[in-house]
Amino acid sequence: MSYVGQSARAAAASGDANSPAPAHAGLRDVVAAYVGLTKPRVIELLLLTTVPVMFAAEGGVPALGLVVATVVGGALSAGSASALNCVWDRDIDEQMRRTRRRALPRHIVSPVAATIFGVVLGVLATVILLVWVNALSAGLALAAEAFYLVVYTIWLKRRTTQNIVWGGLAGCFPALIGWTAVTGELAWPPVVLFAVVFFWTPPHTWALALRYRDDYAGVDVPMLPVVAPPAVVGRQIVLYTWATVATSFLLWPVAGTGLVYIVAATLLGAVFIAEAHRLWAKSRQTENPALMDPMRLFHVSNLYLALLFVAVAVDPLLG
Repeated sequence: MSYVGQSARAAAASGDANSPAPAHAGLRDVVAAYVGLTKPRVIELLLLTTVPVMFAAEGGVPALGLVVATVVGGALSAGSASALNCVWDRDIDEQMRRTRRRALPRHIVSPVAATIFGVVLGVLATVILLVWVNALSAGLALAAEAFYLVVYTIWLKRRTTQNIVWGGLAGCFPALIGWTAVTGELAWPPVVLFAVVFFWTPPHTWALALRYRDDYAGVDVPMLPVVAPPAVVGRQIVLYTWATVATSFLLWPVAGTGLVYIVAATLLGAVFIAEAHRLWAKSRQTENPALMDPMRLFHVSNLYLALLFVAVAVDPLLG
């Protein structure tokens, strides 16, 4: 039995959870629906961990054409994985408040059309990366997409509280892709950044899941906040946050980063850790998500990762 319980499950599955099909969807609505299938905000985050690594790999400003090809190929690959994820999860998306306004629950796009759309995006991504970047980057992008769809979406998401821990590996690949796009080979610096994103993903996602734990409980997705008390979730968030910050400092010895990165990693890490401890303290005082305000940590985690990778890009430019 989930921690939240049967009442949340019933509430999430009742009422207006199933959005009716729109009477008429114009061209603008259809285009917006297809764009929504790619989850643009996720793409933004993935590209934010790709381009700065290209600067680090180049030791300066990489060739514009290479950046464009990597960004376009990476965006199409991520969009493909997201669209196919939406097809697989359309049954639970209809019941969750956070997702029921997506294209498939609203019946603006059919599952067949969304599947074709996702496959076409994946093929285009692979071709672009293979032709204008290199085979290694194309292979890594394809591996990330397959991992996200098969390991996370199909296998882990609905079966274990470890879903986002190991399934989140797919979101770590852009660090490797950005580096290999420039150098054509793997090295320790992108592996360290890969690990940073790996440890960062659970506290980031569990904060969001705390906010929407009734949604996940209602569709039997065993996110950690669904099956464990908030205090346990808070403690796990703190542990992974410390691991994230500690790992970020490994970039200095393996990549010879300068003062800009060290200062940024220190200051950003201190803020991230402080917010994680704040949430843990709140979770020991109340089980009400509104009083815990987990979205505060969610937004701080976004800012942490964004600015840390900006520092990765700026550091070599400042010598």
